[in-house]
Amino acid sequence: MSRRPSRRAQAPAARRGAAPEVTATTPCPCGRGNPYGMCCGRLHSGTARAASPEDLMRSRYAAFVVRDEAYLLRTWHPDTRPPSVGFDPGMRWTGLEIEATSEGTAFHTAGTVTFLARYTDADAPGELHERSRFVRLDGAWVYVDGEFLD
Repeated sequence: MSRRPSRRAQAPAARRGAAPEVTATTPCPCGRGNPYGMCCGRLHSGTARAASPEDLMRSRYAAFVVRDEAYLLRTWHPDTRPPSVGFDPGMRWTGLEIEATSEGTAFHTAGTVTFLARYTDADAPGELHERSRFVRLDGAWVYVDGEFLD
């Protein structure tokens, strides 16, 4: 996920000013249905790395949900990485749908993920539709940038 054109990069808040409660045993926000601690939590803590661009996309979405700025910056390509991630306290990410992936296997050095991320902002629903580009850098997948789709 990248920056939306008219806002700073944003992350959610279940209640104004607070991230939703996500623990090792609650369902992972990425939508796979696994407990957070066995899913994206492993990537956020650094005990595992994303095996594909889709895995990285899901983990970055979950990082926005739990407001893990360090993970977001660590998985952003250094050529396009901002100095910080601005979290909007009135925004809450509510769901992720992966629409398509291309390349990004163990035999590739690049890949794309097209996704739709839903959110509420000041209680108004919205969505972010993006085709994101990823590359392998020093053996790890990183987010490069994204193209906003209508």
